[in-house]
Amino acid sequence: MRAGFGWEAGPFETWDAVGLKKVMEDMRAAGVKVAPWVNRDDRGRTQQSYKVEKGQRLYYDVASKSYKPVPRAEGTIVLSELPESSIVWKNSAATVRHLGDGILSVSWTSKMNTIGAEVIQGLNKAIDLAEQSYKGLVVYNDGANFSAGANVGMIFMMAVEQEYDDLEMAVRTFQNTMMRMRYSSIPVVAAPHQLCLGGGTELCLHADKVVAHAETYMGLVEFGVGVIPGGGGTKEFALRLADELKEGDIRINAMRERFLTIGQAKVATSGHEAFALGYLRKGQDEVIVSRAHQLAYAKQCALDLWNKGYTKPAPRKDIKVLGQEGLGIVYVGANSMQSGNYISEHDALISEKLGYVMCGGDLSEAAEVSEQYLLDLERKAFVELCMQRKTLERLQSIITSGKVLRN
Repeated sequence: MRAGFGWEAGPFETWDAVGLKKVMEDMRAAGVKVAPWVNRDDRGRTQQSYKVEKGQRLYYDVASKSYKPVPRAEGTIVLSELPESSIVWKNSAATVRHLGDGILSVSWTSKMNTIGAEVIQGLNKAIDLAEQSYKGLVVYNDGANFSAGANVGMIFMMAVEQEYDDLEMAVRTFQNTMMRMRYSSIPVVAAPHQLCLGGGTELCLHADKVVAHAETYMGLVEFGVGVIPGGGGTKEFALRLADELKEGDIRINAMRERFLTIGQAKVATSGHEAFALGYLRKGQDEVIVSRAHQLAYAKQCALDLWNKGYTKPAPRKDIKVLGQEGLGIVYVGANSMQSGNYISEHDALISEKLGYVMCGGDLSEAAEVSEQYLLDLERKAFVELCMQRKTLERLQSIITSGKVLRN
């Protein structure tokens, strides 16, 4: 029934959550006859239909009056069924586990799996531990969504209280964490599924490899809340644009495609479409159809990278940006869209800030810059946008109603 109807919990799992005794009392009160096998107290004091013992999920078998292992496809790993002894470190939001074979996993359980201070702490701790004694790290969640992005409430509170230094430090910390993932001495594999927005996508952009579930909806959607991607997403798009350009390419056309992906907050409708939008890299990232096998496959990918002699990449200082050549197109495009009433004045401002970062600032000609240079521009633009009243209105709309405000 659970699989057929797409329920999050089946009927007996729901009984376990409510408590069998309470369920039976309510059934009797409603005049519903309770089946004789349910009344039998041969499941021990807990009377649970399901339980986990020694890393194995068991179900109550009515015929034999005993618990038996839940059948699992071979080669699958379920985080919630791993024994307590697998937990290497945890805080109130994030948990680091040992999956075996020297591979760690980091997961978190915040609302909508958003990324806040404690999740950032967990990511950094996981990298620390992996670099000390392990071979690799998998970023994965058991939840309904991989991540709905950064904690918008935290950003809004700092912005509305005008604590801009704290906000700048928070953005810098997020950026530094993403760069640690990129330049750690161990391979990092991200395994997203379902919603993977904003900061969740930025995390995937900085992993050594992404093993995305087919049902993955990736996108840099910060434009909708009045800011630009501030966790390295804008920088990474500028970097990937520079790597894609070949001699003779029309640079402005390629730059416009990358710019519009962020400027129109495009979200991939599947793992495969994420390649077309530039969120995933052809020949490097992969899409897997079976969610049950995703974690085990991501673990194997991390192990393969290590066994092939993984060496951390060198920080990039050769990112070619277009400077004023690209800025001219961005500003003319934003102005004409605003004049035609296709976008608001605030949309035009965000577009100009986004273009400024992607083009490497007001450079007189195309030039090569470093990742840190672009990150600094990105962070500055993010904080400046958070100072705008209309950005605060958009943030508040998302927090209070969950709807995007186009002001």
